[in-house]
Amino acid sequence: MVTKPRDKLTYSEPIATGEVTIDAAPDKVYRLVSDPVAMAECTEELRKARWIRGATEARVGNWFAGSNRNGLRRWVTHAEIVEAEAGRRFAYRVRTPFFVPISRWEYDIKPDGDGSRVTVTNWLRVPRWFIPMAIFITGEPDRAGINQANIAATLLRVKARLEGREWRREPRV
Repeated sequence: MVTKPRDKLTYSEPIATGEVTIDAAPDKVYRLVSDPVAMAECTEELRKARWIRGATEARVGNWFAGSNRNGLRRWVTHAEIVEAEAGRRFAYRVRTPFFVPISRWEYDIKPDGDGSRVTVTNWLRVPRWFIPMAIFITGEPDRAGINQANIAATLLRVKARLEGREWRREPRV
């Protein structure tokens, strides 16, 4: 496994986490969670993703851009993949297009019977001076609370999608 060390700005404790058991093999789960283009269909704020800088797949050092939305607010982020171990772990760190660190996201996948247990962990990496601007851009003063709720919603959608059940993202005002 190739890993880039966590940035010095990574806060020591995660701000949000979630876990779900999915009736799907770890490799199948990994294929979805490591594909930001497909994951954008399951997430709350990330509405569209595309590979950038010549990337076409999840590999350490590859980048993707995210188009995010919260109600009427829109913003773009860039993410660098920092861990990519098929069937086991996927992690990336997010920054603004103008190089301000935002967060780190990790997906840990473990076999669980015939299925998988998926744990998502999110760390805030925003420098303190940028927090008021981040609140203005996203419209979210409680980033920890909203990320906790978003992780729960995303995991339920990922579970439904991988288990072949009907699901849809509810519009968020």
